[in-house]
Amino acid sequence: MTSIKDIAKKCGVSTATVSKALNDCSDISAATKKRVREMASELGYFPNSQAKALKTSKTNTIGIVLADKTGSGISHSHFSSVIESFKVTVEKYGYDIMFIGSKNGGDQKMTYYEHCLYRNVDGVLIACVDFYDSEVITLMRSSIAVVSIDFFSKRDYSVYSDSRQGMRDIIEYVYSMGHRRIGYIYGDTSQVTSVRLDTYIETMKQLGLSVEIDYVKQSRYNDIESAKKLVSQMLKLYEPPTCIIMPDDISAYGAFIAAEELGMTSPDDISIVGYDGIQMGQILKPNITTVYQDTKLLGASAANLLLKLIRGEEIPETQRQIVIETQLLKGQSVKDLTV
Repeated sequence: MTSIKDIAKKCGVSTATVSKALNDCSDISAATKKRVREMASELGYFPNSQAKALKTSKTNTIGIVLADKTGSGISHSHFSSVIESFKVTVEKYGYDIMFIGSKNGGDQKMTYYEHCLYRNVDGVLIACVDFYDSEVITLMRSSIAVVSIDFFSKRDYSVYSDSRQGMRDIIEYVYSMGHRRIGYIYGDTSQVTSVRLDTYIETMKQLGLSVEIDYVKQSRYNDIESAKKLVSQMLKLYEPPTCIIMPDDISAYGAFIAAEELGMTSPDDISIVGYDGIQMGQILKPNITTVYQDTKLLGASAANLLLKLIRGEEIPETQRQIVIETQLLKGQSVKDLTV
């Protein structure tokens, strides 16, 4: 079996240098790290994880807390893509991931924090949860390195999409296409939802448009049936909206179904806008006009930020939060009323 001594001999460096290079220590140059890792791979070296944990107090395991109310979690295309990008990034540095729940086999109840201690994870990614849940707050205030997705707090480390700009881009675009009666169906209560709803109201008022109570309803994220029901109700109003903004692209297809059941088509009879920019929305017809969230960059940025925390690197206060820009994708689901 290949040892660190074998790698050191081949590279012409000390065993200490090899160890530091494999553990991504900051006092080793990038070139040396690359040379050592390539030689380790060539020789088929695999570190003994148990021995390493005893020696360094590190397990090279990162926990992921992903437990939303809707139960979609990892099955949601947006978050599954974020987690995949996160996973790929941390694996490059020798880390494994583990999902952290509130139970540890059978019926034994554990808090998220207790489970993290039990599994001895080096750090935790938190996404798609109720960030105001006491268990989540306890974990975020603990000594464990934690990075969150889509949650903003000046005292915490987080990576999130610019929901304010995304929503503003949607409304301004729809407005430029001649729409004045613009409805909005928003998702489950969360910080992201609040930001989008507030931005919807602010932007509508800035454009001189009224916010009609019958045009604003709450649904659930990733819920076609709920979306279909609410859109159907809006379309049956005496003066229905000409455009409805949905909480996500999956819900947008619930809107298409509702319109079809009423003998309507999109965009001719009703314009529909989604959010997330998932691949399916760009394949099916009509292509959804939506806001693209860069899930790969979200996941990779969260991974790199968490790895810095695990390594004990000093992170300036101005770099604790990373905002990822969104992009408006103009599809075929919004009718141009100006022509």
